[in-house]
Amino acid sequence: MKIFLIEDDNAIFELIKERFNGWNLQVGGPPDFQKVMDSFIEEKPQLVIIDIQLPAYDGFHWCREIRTVSKVPIIFLSSRDHPMDMVMAMQMGADDFVQKPFHMEVLLAKVQAILRRTYDYVEEQSEITRWNDATVDYAKGVINFDEKVCELTKNELFILRILLQHVDKIVSRDELIRKLWDDERFVNDNTLSVNVNRLRQKLEDIGLENVIVTKKGLGYMAITITR
Repeated sequence: MKIFLIEDDNAIFELIKERFNGWNLQVGGPPDFQKVMDSFIEEKPQLVIIDIQLPAYDGFHWCREIRTVSKVPIIFLSSRDHPMDMVMAMQMGADDFVQKPFHMEVLLAKVQAILRRTYDYVEEQSEITRWNDATVDYAKGVINFDEKVCELTKNELFILRILLQHVDKIVSRDELIRKLWDDERFVNDNTLSVNVNRLRQKLEDIGLENVIVTKKGLGYMAITITR
């Protein structure tokens, strides 16, 4: 597996590279921070890790650029601790956010969980599901409804898939976190909320309103709408 690490702190870059190599994860990065996209397209990585504060353009810029051409999983890695940084990252399509200073075991666990979730379920997600007159295509990562198409990130697709496996039943937050990130100890609770809210907004944008509801203190539920 190739990891594309956009990090200008050479000590952190080399530390991650050395540790990840021991887990058969090949780490590379852009030699020129003005031409990150050229390197990304050439490398064709399976996962991207981006710092926010970078030379030339910040990590948010490169996340937007990557999302225009790829659905590859993205993890933000930053010393900035303002809650809006995480919210912005997730809204732009990032899959997770890791705060510096960080434990290497936490970052590695998150990377491995995302890689398993993204690439181990390809065959299982090759089917198409019908829900509320919408077509959910797991292989393409899209939902079609009323001649409108909505593209989902890997996290959004996985959350929807879990909810649809239990349609009209409550799925607890803890269960979603365990299935998404393997170990809830490594997850900021806001990460799940941002992902669910982003999924809900995308569904509303194509006309699927109020189909994912929050059961306060319990979890979330994908519901069937009687038309």
